[in-house]
Amino acid sequence: MTTFAERTMRLVRTRAASRALRYLPATAVLVDTLMILAAVVIGVIARAQLTVFDDKVNTIDSVVYVAPPALFGWLAVIYFMRGYRENVFGAGTDEFKRVLNASLYTAALVGVGCYLAKFPLSRGFFVINFVIGTLLLLLGRLALRRAVHVARRYGSLRERVLIVGASSHVDELAGVLARENWLGYDVVGALTPGGVGEVATDSGIPVLGGTDEIITAVASDVADIVFFAEGAIETGEQMRRVVWELEQHHVKLVVAPSVTDISAQRIRVRPVGGLPLMHISPPTARDASSIGKRAFDLVGSLFLIVAFAPLLAIIALNIKLADRGPVLFKQIRTGRDGEEFPCFKFRTMVVDAEARLAALKDELGFDGGLFKMKDDPRITKPGQWLRRLSLDELPQLFNVVRGEMSLVGPRPPLPSEVAEYDGDTTRRLHVRPGMTGLWQVSGRSDLSYEEAVRLDLYYVDNWSMVQDLSILAKTVTAVFSSRGAY
Repeated sequence: MTTFAERTMRLVRTRAASRALRYLPATAVLVDTLMILAAVVIGVIARAQLTVFDDKVNTIDSVVYVAPPALFGWLAVIYFMRGYRENVFGAGTDEFKRVLNASLYTAALVGVGCYLAKFPLSRGFFVINFVIGTLLLLLGRLALRRAVHVARRYGSLRERVLIVGASSHVDELAGVLARENWLGYDVVGALTPGGVGEVATDSGIPVLGGTDEIITAVASDVADIVFFAEGAIETGEQMRRVVWELEQHHVKLVVAPSVTDISAQRIRVRPVGGLPLMHISPPTARDASSIGKRAFDLVGSLFLIVAFAPLLAIIALNIKLADRGPVLFKQIRTGRDGEEFPCFKFRTMVVDAEARLAALKDELGFDGGLFKMKDDPRITKPGQWLRRLSLDELPQLFNVVRGEMSLVGPRPPLPSEVAEYDGDTTRRLHVRPGMTGLWQVSGRSDLSYEEAVRLDLYYVDNWSMVQDLSILAKTVTAVFSSRGAY
């Protein structure tokens, strides 16, 4: 039987969390300072050029007196609203909410302060500075977050994670952390109730000991963050004592309940009598079929059809001249509530593509799900670039107009796929299928069938209009990068 010390010897060479993480708050302060200074310069220049405001105040004089205290005051308000805490960087909307609220409070303080002091601050500069400044601050924070995500994907700014809990919950949590690589968590081991007799969990996570060895593990500098999963702690009193004992070790503690694939908008934590209760709102699939979403789809699709009309004509001409075959390819797909409809696409394959499909499946040993292959011999020359840029799906705008599809939603499945659905997967059919969706902006054809299903179910259960707009914006990037398209 190995001791805890013997089990952790192999982790001695494990790379410690990047020291650069300590400098994230300072970097954010620098970025915010630059953004505010840029807003001041833009405010001065714009006020001098615009004639909207008729105040006669000397903009330069007012800026000289107001800008320095406003700059430091703005940064101070962000600080006091916890906009520089380490736990706000990298994920979630909390960081942006705090910056936005801090900007509104700062604008109010400056406005009220100048009024009470009877200081003649240029109204034009005031409006331009805080509007532009707020936007620049949010863009600066977004750019910083993107830089952090890129660095984490390349192995920097990462933190070591020790998961405490039952083996099954450890594997589930480790799978999520591995999938969301941009979070920057490296799972180095686990502590399980049966740790004495285990070497590793089913997914291969090293078991370093039992759940009663948390303090020993943290004292050995094995990890920077301790995740408590289900099965880690038996009582609330035990958890409280563990938190007390870990207080002096300066490690981050995260409690991860067995709740996955639920958006933050559906979760509310409300302390009652010292007990933090997690309230989970019902799935939002019904909202995804609302009149508002349908109106957005109709207006948006009609606008895009008009905007892309010349491109649609050019594509149709190229396809026709290539082999004199039909321009459009109609394939029966399954829509909301299991209703089938003809899904329109520009034809990218040879005319007898369906007849060749069975032979290709046999050749590749295909065993179910969505059939996709790189370098498909059935793809025509125009079809190659149409698929690469996802332009072959533009005719689906007419499916959106007809009410059979949505701009954003789950991928429209084939009837043969639906016939193989299990009970959970049928939830994909609760909403209209979409031209784009989470599956497309997360890797498209590079995703496994199971991962595509998981993303579709997440969309169905956590729909929101903000999420739709975000997916549409990300679709542009995914299309131009051609990642996972073939």
